[in-house]
Amino acid sequence: MDAFFASVELLHYPELRGLPVVVGGRHRWHPQALQGGGWRFAKLRDYSGRGVVTTSTYEARALGVFSAMPMMKAARLAPDAILLPARFEAYREYSGRFKAAVAALAPRIEDRGIDEIYIDLSEHEEDDSEALARGIQRAVRDATGLSCSIGVSPNKLLSKIASDMHKPGGVTVLQMADLPTRIWPLPAARINGIGPKAAARLQQLGIHSIGELAAAPLPRLQQHFGRGYAAWLHEVAHGRDERPLSTDSEPRSISRETTFERDLHAQRDRAELASHFSRLCEQLAQDLQRKQCSARTIGVKLRFDDWRTVSRELSWPQALHKATDIRRAAGQCLRRVDLQRRLRLLGVRASGLQALGASTQLSLLDGPP
Repeated sequence: MDAFFASVELLHYPELRGLPVVVGGRHRWHPQALQGGGWRFAKLRDYSGRGVVTTSTYEARALGVFSAMPMMKAARLAPDAILLPARFEAYREYSGRFKAAVAALAPRIEDRGIDEIYIDLSEHEEDDSEALARGIQRAVRDATGLSCSIGVSPNKLLSKIASDMHKPGGVTVLQMADLPTRIWPLPAARINGIGPKAAARLQQLGIHSIGELAAAPLPRLQQHFGRGYAAWLHEVAHGRDERPLSTDSEPRSISRETTFERDLHAQRDRAELASHFSRLCEQLAQDLQRKQCSARTIGVKLRFDDWRTVSRELSWPQALHKATDIRRAAGQCLRRVDLQRRLRLLGVRASGLQALGASTQLSLLDGPP
């Protein structure tokens, strides 16, 4: 999907189309209704705190504002950009709509998150690939009012690259014969799986493009990256990817976390921390209910003011899904952490998931088992 979260917001606030819009921060940045109609929107210059950009429109990206960027840095780059809070319930609703629209045309789907999927079109090999993709785009637009970009290729690696080549609203069809002209000139970092550190090391070796990576001798790559990762680099640079489509959409874990506007102390800010903690547990319980799951393992994640991150988890004889029980289980995990330093982040996680009702609910009202 194209700038998915921001695009959903523009459905609600069409007057913002064509403007730099940044989604992120807290709900206090929600637009305020004006007398006589219309809305008053916050500007990015008004933001203060530690949040990060959730997403941005293409107009904001042209100013250098991208996902995961600290909001304060984004405010320096685009102070006049419109600031909207993230509304994940709305994004989940539109995610379900677009996936259902695609599934009606091509039911073999690998779910890669809220705004991205892989689609198996092997049963449509006799059909025109671009026409198929355009049909999927129309179905998605009819169901959501939103645009998507599609890459069609023989494998997941190339389709991922192709889907980003003509955003927004593009369709890119690639064959293996297109590698020299369309893939090899691209930066090596465009390959999903080559992160910033690997890209920097490749540049130190004089390898900047995918084509230069494809031409690099395998022994040289092994010398700098090890046998396993070097072999993978060699394969993907030649456009080879044997990963099958995975249609198992069962989640392995679900988590909720928040970064505080200021560091909080476990004793002096006890009430505020307790409020955050309860809210996270309630949200996690809602997520489990929505996915019709319960969890055998509950854990917590904490990041302190010195950026040290610790996690603790406990497994229970029977699965949990109620907010009160999740909070009590997570509280048991917190008791295993030294809370002398101030906290900047708190998270709660559920894993060991199973279908809701597969086991009898365990009550923790009288303490842990």
